[in-house]
Amino acid sequence: MSSLASAERRAFALKINRHSSAEIRRHFGGNYGSPQVSKQHSRHSSNASVSTCSTVPQSYDAVEPLDLEEFLMSQLQSGDSALMQELGDFPDDDLEVELVEKECRTVRHSVPEEGVELDSHVRDCVQSYTQPWLMSLLLQVKSPSLAVLSDDSSRTLTSSDFDLRSGLTPDPRVEGLLHFSNHDDLDRFNQEARQGNRHPELFALYPPADEIRPIPDCPKEHMGDRIIIRCQAIKFEIDIEPLFATLALYDLREKKKISENFYCDLNSDQFKGFLKPHTPQTDHSTLSRAAIFSITYPSPDIYLVIKIEKVLQQGEISDCAEPYMVMKETDSAKNKEKLEKLRNQSEMFCQRLGRYRMPFAWATVNIMNVISTATLDRDTTDSDSLNGLVNSDQCNMSAFKPATITISTFCKQEGDRLSDEDLFKFLADIKKFSSLQRRIKTIPGTIRLDVTPVHDNPVACLSTELIPVKPLAEKNVRPVKEVLEFPSSEVYVPHSTYRNLLYIYPQRLNFVNRLTSGGRNITIKIQFMSGEDPSCVMPVIFGKSNGPEFVQEVYTPVTYHNKSPDFYEEVKMVLPARLTERHHLLFTFYHISCQQKQNQTGASETLIGYSWLPILSTDRLQTGQYCLPIALDRLPVNYSLHSPEVPPVKWMESHKGVFNLEIQAVSSVHTQDNHLERFFTLCHALEGGVTFPLRVREEKIPENKLEHELKLSIISLSSSRLEPLVLYLHLVLDKLFTLIMQPMVIAGQTGTYRDMSPGLSDRRVKCGVQVNHPVTWFSPVCPGPGGVVPSTEGRYSTMGRASATTVGTMLLQSRLRSSSNPDIPAPHSAEDTEVKNILSAKQFHEELALQIVVSTGVCRENAYKYAWFFFELLVKSMAQHVSLEKQDVPRRSRFSDRFKDDVTTIVSVVTAEIGTILVKQQKELEQAEKVNISLAFFLYDLLSLMDRGFVFILVKNYCNQMSTKTVSMPTLISMRLEFLRILCSHEHYLNLSLYFSSPASAPVSPCPSISSQSSSSCSFQEQRILGLFELSQEFKQQHYLAGLLLTELSAALDMESEGLVQKKAINATYSLLCAHDLDQRCTRPDVRAKVATLYLPLVGIIIDSINYLDFTGTGLARGGKSKTGGSDEDPDNIPPINQSIAMAIAGNPFNTLARNALTNCSTNHLASAITTDCLQISLSAFTHNASQNYTLLNTANIIVSSLVPLAVPLADCKESVVGGVLRVLLHCLTCNQSTTFLSHCFSTLRALVVKFGDLLFEEEAEQCADLCQKVLQHCSSPVDGNRSQACATLYLIMRYSFSSANNFSRVKMQVTMSLASLVGKSSDFHEEYLRRSLRTILAYAEEDTEMQNTPLPSQVDELLRNLNSILSDTVKMREFQEDPEMLMDLMYRIAKGYQTSPDLRLTWLQNMAEKHKNRKCFTESAMCLVHAAALVAEYLSMLEDHKYLPVGSVTFQNISPNVLEESAVSDDILSPDEDGVCSGQYFTTSGLVGLLKQAAELFSNGGLYETVNEVYKIIMPVLEAHRDFRELVSTHEKLQRAFDNIIQKGHKRMFGTYFRVGFYGAKFGDLDEQEFVYKEPGITHLPEISHRLENFYSQCFGDALEMIKDSKDIDRSKLDANKAYIQITYVEPFFDDYEMKDRLTNFEKNFNLRRFMYTTPFTKAGRPRGELNEQYKRKTILTTMHTFPYIKTRINVIQKEEFDLTPIEVAIEDMQKKTRELAVATHREQPDAKMLQMLLQGSVGATVNQGPLEVAQVFLNEIPADPKLFRHHNKLRLCFKEFIMRCGEAVEKNKHLITLDQKEYQQELKKNYNRLRENLRPMLERKIPELYKPIKPRLGNRDSVKRLSFRRALEENS
Repeated sequence: MSSLASAERRAFALKINRHSSAEIRRHFGGNYGSPQVSKQHSRHSSNASVSTCSTVPQSYDAVEPLDLEEFLMSQLQSGDSALMQELGDFPDDDLEVELVEKECRTVRHSVPEEGVELDSHVRDCVQSYTQPWLMSLLLQVKSPSLAVLSDDSSRTLTSSDFDLRSGLTPDPRVEGLLHFSNHDDLDRFNQEARQGNRHPELFALYPPADEIRPIPDCPKEHMGDRIIIRCQAIKFEIDIEPLFATLALYDLREKKKISENFYCDLNSDQFKGFLKPHTPQTDHSTLSRAAIFSITYPSPDIYLVIKIEKVLQQGEISDCAEPYMVMKETDSAKNKEKLEKLRNQSEMFCQRLGRYRMPFAWATVNIMNVISTATLDRDTTDSDSLNGLVNSDQCNMSAFKPATITISTFCKQEGDRLSDEDLFKFLADIKKFSSLQRRIKTIPGTIRLDVTPVHDNPVACLSTELIPVKPLAEKNVRPVKEVLEFPSSEVYVPHSTYRNLLYIYPQRLNFVNRLTSGGRNITIKIQFMSGEDPSCVMPVIFGKSNGPEFVQEVYTPVTYHNKSPDFYEEVKMVLPARLTERHHLLFTFYHISCQQKQNQTGASETLIGYSWLPILSTDRLQTGQYCLPIALDRLPVNYSLHSPEVPPVKWMESHKGVFNLEIQAVSSVHTQDNHLERFFTLCHALEGGVTFPLRVREEKIPENKLEHELKLSIISLSSSRLEPLVLYLHLVLDKLFTLIMQPMVIAGQTGTYRDMSPGLSDRRVKCGVQVNHPVTWFSPVCPGPGGVVPSTEGRYSTMGRASATTVGTMLLQSRLRSSSNPDIPAPHSAEDTEVKNILSAKQFHEELALQIVVSTGVCRENAYKYAWFFFELLVKSMAQHVSLEKQDVPRRSRFSDRFKDDVTTIVSVVTAEIGTILVKQQKELEQAEKVNISLAFFLYDLLSLMDRGFVFILVKNYCNQMSTKTVSMPTLISMRLEFLRILCSHEHYLNLSLYFSSPASAPVSPCPSISSQSSSSCSFQEQRILGLFELSQEFKQQHYLAGLLLTELSAALDMESEGLVQKKAINATYSLLCAHDLDQRCTRPDVRAKVATLYLPLVGIIIDSINYLDFTGTGLARGGKSKTGGSDEDPDNIPPINQSIAMAIAGNPFNTLARNALTNCSTNHLASAITTDCLQISLSAFTHNASQNYTLLNTANIIVSSLVPLAVPLADCKESVVGGVLRVLLHCLTCNQSTTFLSHCFSTLRALVVKFGDLLFEEEAEQCADLCQKVLQHCSSPVDGNRSQACATLYLIMRYSFSSANNFSRVKMQVTMSLASLVGKSSDFHEEYLRRSLRTILAYAEEDTEMQNTPLPSQVDELLRNLNSILSDTVKMREFQEDPEMLMDLMYRIAKGYQTSPDLRLTWLQNMAEKHKNRKCFTESAMCLVHAAALVAEYLSMLEDHKYLPVGSVTFQNISPNVLEESAVSDDILSPDEDGVCSGQYFTTSGLVGLLKQAAELFSNGGLYETVNEVYKIIMPVLEAHRDFRELVSTHEKLQRAFDNIIQKGHKRMFGTYFRVGFYGAKFGDLDEQEFVYKEPGITHLPEISHRLENFYSQCFGDALEMIKDSKDIDRSKLDANKAYIQITYVEPFFDDYEMKDRLTNFEKNFNLRRFMYTTPFTKAGRPRGELNEQYKRKTILTTMHTFPYIKTRINVIQKEEFDLTPIEVAIEDMQKKTRELAVATHREQPDAKMLQMLLQGSVGATVNQGPLEVAQVFLNEIPADPKLFRHHNKLRLCFKEFIMRCGEAVEKNKHLITLDQKEYQQELKKNYNRLRENLRPMLERKIPELYKPIKPRLGNRDSVKRLSFRRALEENS
């Protein structure tokens, strides 16, 4: 019956259905564990998957793993090999569980006072803070550091010898260049050279990120950035009394005080004597003058505030401060008596009122400004640190240099503005105005403080509880105090030390309405009482400076005659560990009499009243804001048990609250959170020792409700504030873990709390994340009270700090029940030993795993969301279980089958959860990745603890289960890769992959390998070798983890356009190879050889995937770093070294295996793939960069180059392979490589030339050209070694090309062209080194005895002389790099020198085009290409006779007449069919079209759209002939755009601006007396070009340069011979009248320009300007050698013409110009009203009438006396007639354009026009009679001027 009753009674835990554990697991785990079901599911899923998801290939499923434990045992027992016995199993020291003492900064732990009985909660807290941690460590082998491995890196780097020898002495020759009699000797020599100085560990030189998980530090007390502030001096102008300083930090931004007060004083012994009656003792700890402040959240608005107090005396603060403001100690003669009197007064007040203080002054400094300026290394004064305008980013709290702060101004305290609110207003004003406001009264004085960063604890330091901090001082030095920080924001770090402090802040007292006379000088005495008797006062209040360490009472400062004073006092006290309802704060209010009256004796205090505050309210510490009433009577008995509202006493102001205060606690005991306190109280109630009903705050809980209330309290944990929850996290976790494990006994009923959901709220688990993964150091097993680990027999749980004895007693008193299901009754047993045995079998990891499995709802969701937390718990518990109990037990027997089932279910459900997130919630991909990584690390840890075969099955289930998810292949591969990458980073990965076993020792593969089915045509040996490179089923089964990873790699590499996935797969494999190379266990050659076999399938994978690899630079950069993309300075921007190919061709073990395999294998596929693709990509990857390891690059590249010679003999058709090998070697020379590697590269190249020279020179013409250019470029290298190797190689190329054809015209042409290209484009070209290389090559030719009787030496000599002449011009080009015009002249000259060498001329024209394009001279760049195209056309016309091709350069003259200079008419022109001439890619029809297309594009960029049409006129016949309609469409579209631009832009198009530039002076050399016309961009002003040329030439000539400002002719005799002169004049295009008929458009007036004009005004008197009747003008017309635009931007002037205009001719020209402007403005299609009005204003406006009118009056008022001027007079008169007519038209036109508000303006214009017309009429109607007389023509010579005039007269008369 009793059992039935107990069964019906409600269990402590929630009831669950009575199913067996196995059923529950099956229900929750589903079918994930079954491979068959998984496969069915896989097929089903793949059929139903959406179209966006890739189909998972069948081979992608994970194979069934071996039973690893059984396999190892069988192999070890059979004694297969010593290596297997040595490496087959894990070491014994793989796991370690140890006690780690809590770090204690102080000499002793901070603990409660002795002799006090602590309640359960406080006792648990103290134990938590003092007992050692129990650490579970899975030990890992650390890799050796990179520094050790690369010590010898310097030997592989050849230093460059930059010493230039005088003269052209040849470089040292390469030894043995021509001495090898056969090819084998040469190969052997090169192979030995490559093997020398090879670094043994390649991968160690470029280690990946360390995969070893760091062990977090044990929890420590939180500290922010710490600074130490030492108070060196506090001085005022007079020194008359003791002063007391208080320092604290305030955060203005948060408006919060962020540190407790630090008290110090620097009073002299004399002033200390004044206070002796009130200072019973002076403890050493109160002598401190230095404090350590902590700042967790640095902000630019943190201020250090120093408040100064003095002893209370009679008078307002202002009165007391006045002597300090008006008197000085230096005026001692004048003020001596006054100062002595003030000192005497002070002494009197000190003796009488020494215990009371009054506010006096304060000062502040922005401490962050001090730190930032100290970081910038300069002294700090208050002038630049008062304001708060600091950039917080500059504040380096730990690295600033010690600084001294000097504050020279104090602010006087205001009696009515003492609160913190007032202080923050003052600080805000200081920040805003950067100085103190006038309304703040200041006191002169000085504070000097030293500020330094704290790196280590200084000696003689005291904690905030005054416990000495290590290290201790050897002698009695002045201590340094740590000041407690009040962080401005929450700090999520759990408590780690016992701290129990209370801070009381009196704020305001209001006695305004009190009618009695007392109560003006008010102070409050504050005491902490343990009872009501006066003797119960406790000495727990911290003392201030120069006094006792602890005091029983403290008085607040007094504000003189203030009935409602504000207070700023901070009272700090240490709380007793055990608080009772009797403990309270007592406040006693006094009025202080400052002046002793004559009849008064005794105390100066007058009692006003009392108030108090119980420290506990319903067992909880009272904190916060309070407003207390004041009792006027003596306090009643037992007052402390009540709040101040209750006792019947006489109250001030009818019981109103008149005293405001705030109480704050800084405690690691009192949680100050209702939910936490309730939870802890109920947990402690379960431990026994309490009486029921249990009181929890206002509530009483009977025993039968305890279970229910505990559940509610756990649920309500999620409502607690986050900060206290984190602060007490250790304790909360302890209690929760105890509840999971410990059967609780309530009224005889036993149960275990199972439902995890309340403790697994999303917000609560997050708090674990916020404290840096606490579980990684939180100890699941904790020592008992004695500080040792409990024995196995007495340990009832693997977790919790509860006393094992207590729990055991409670358990044995109860009936035994299953902790998993309390409702299942256990078999009856009376024997305690049996009960103990059963109970001791319980393990925390088993209980936790079961609860995770059976969890539901929110609990289940959070359990898997934060799986990392529970995985860590499981692993910690399992590790301790194995370490303490199962260390010697075989792995299979360490854990129960039930637990393994639970783990299987957990892994399956977590995998399903990952899949669900991926399928349904794409936005939460990051969450899925986190869970995936957590699961991987969990299995990683299980490999060290459990049956490894079992873990492999979990891995297989994971892989197969993930494959069934309908997610995209890249996502699937990425998740599986990350999972496997972590597993493979296990330190015993090689053992787990059975690398030491041969394939024969493994079980037979269930299906034949692919190689066995497809290799019938190969021999058995070849089949076996090919099988090594195949990822077969057998391989994947035996080497399980390696097989899985390589499968993922293969799948990833096959993913086209998925660069990131490829990169992830490659990095995972690469990191493994690095680990092996770094592993000291793999140093033996036999071990390395076996490791290499694991990676042979890589070769096949890479060759199969070479076309899918992404080397674009987005995912994986082919060539390591592209030439254009990414900054060289940014290390994050540099793509990683290309690991994929590195894995295929690098690593010493693989080298030998691959060599054998490749040599024996006859497949061309493998050979050619490795040669052409793998090797080239590898070399691209290993390119030198400033941030990379040179030793690594050298070693890797040498390994690559070792494989290059192997490739050629392998191939059946050598012709195709030689080209591929040459391409690889050329790529080597292009990349940025080391001297060491380049020497090997050149050796290989020479061997190739020697062995296959005939193939190279006949079949690879294009690549031979590239080869010549690359080798020649290295001939100009400043590095001696590179240059020497390049010279030897170039000579060998010449020698063998000569031997094969008896001349080397092609190589000669290619070398010459290469030099031309090198000079034109290469930025790292060094002429002096190339000259030396030419000398070295000549030495080779002279020393080559075999060739002395052949033409080779003379031909080499001829070639080198030609190259040397090119270099001479190059020198000049280098000098004029900054002068673009001179540079282009030199390039033009070099190109012109190649008139007979079309290939070279073409090269230089292209170089010029590139230079112009870089300067944005698009038109000139296009002209260079047009000339190049004309050159090509000339030679094409010789070779081919097609109608559609241009007939030489004549066809191009519509574009520019200059092109005719490309005509090939000279006799010495080379024939295009001659060997090596016109053999480049441009001398073809497609090359011609390509050049013209580029030219058209550049013309379009330059705005010459009409020329685009002319260019396409040449292109289109070619396109039509080739029926290239697609290109024709594109061409017509471009033409349409060009014509659209002409129409749209119209007159707005801007063309070039032209200037005449003359150079005078011997300093200019060839330029002396040369004149050029410069073409500049549109709208270039004269000062711009003048400034540019002046800047350049002043760098050449300095002060000797002079700019001539006018355009007059230069008289050389007047110039200084030691100076250089430049004259610049603006010129305009000039056209004859007949030319203007054809030049109608703006474009035509700015294209094909050859004549330019400028004018120079002058007078006969020599002045440039004069009156109208004496103003002459000289016109100068310049003719250039070529027309603009040309292939240069400046052209020589070849002809100059000059003629002068008389004053009347000047007037005629001016009036014609004005008339033309008016006509154009009037007759425009869309007239511009503003422009028209501006011209009218300048013509008829009243203010400018003197302009045209004055001209008329000067020249037309009278008929000239000289008959020669009649014609000009008449012409000017006619000009004025036309001018006045045009003015009339313009006025009428304006009438139709004006708006209504401009009518008056129009009338004014009309009136001015009429007035001008009337004034001009008499002069315009006056004709010269002589011009109209009929004159008979005379025979004889007549000058042309007269003849023209008379002819016109006759015409008019007729």
